[in-house]
Amino acid sequence: MNIVVLVKQVPDSGNPRTLKDSDNTVDRENADLVLNEMDEYAIEEALLIKENQGDGEVTVLSVGPESATDTIRKALQMGADKGVHVTDPAIHGSDAIATAKVIAGALGKLEWDIVISGAESTDGRVTVIPAMLAEITGATQLTSARKLTFEGTEVTAERQVDGGYEVVKGQLPAVISVWDTINEPRYPSFKGIMQAKKKPIDTLALADTGVDAGEVGLENSWSEVIEWAPRPPRQAGQAITDEGDGGVKLVEYLVGQKLI
Repeated sequence: MNIVVLVKQVPDSGNPRTLKDSDNTVDRENADLVLNEMDEYAIEEALLIKENQGDGEVTVLSVGPESATDTIRKALQMGADKGVHVTDPAIHGSDAIATAKVIAGALGKLEWDIVISGAESTDGRVTVIPAMLAEITGATQLTSARKLTFEGTEVTAERQVDGGYEVVKGQLPAVISVWDTINEPRYPSFKGIMQAKKKPIDTLALADTGVDAGEVGLENSWSEVIEWAPRPPRQAGQAITDEGDGGVKLVEYLVGQKLI
């Protein structure tokens, strides 16, 4: 079974992040860039499927600037077999629709049974690309999975929803997104780190995906960020001193805030 894992390089959510004033896109030049956390669960699930099936290949696919190679290499250290990196200045600023077209074009260069991604990225958080990919490629869509089982060409997913989960089934090929409840990602071993240095990473330009430059990029996207503002600083709290009337003061405060 051949599996493609989608990975994305994102700014570290543990450090300050911002958008560029010039075009309102994510400021990657001044950020600490890391592998999107949710993608680690997608990589782990792909590796577990391969181990359980006993054959096949895990390919890591990323669309992004040159620095995204580091993200692909991290996935190879965990155990993926090879990487594909689509990088082209024309892609900069692409929204979810344009990005899905590029990924679908790259998938057309590969043989795959399953595409797995994290349910969301910590920078965009649009969560729609797996569904878009399923639509473009004509594959089964199984999103928000917390558990996967396979029987022949049929895949069953426990789909995480508010208050519980749904059980859904579909035929391969399938595009699947997963949440962080599905497994516990492994750490790269020293052997894995050394082996990753020799694993191949194919680099594709936009033209190699068959997608026209007029369909991608900031100017050709269907959506864009037109305005943004940093989160306002946290205001100092209000202390209530109990002088026998603390309860009354607390209720008065909550009423004043329209909380009760």
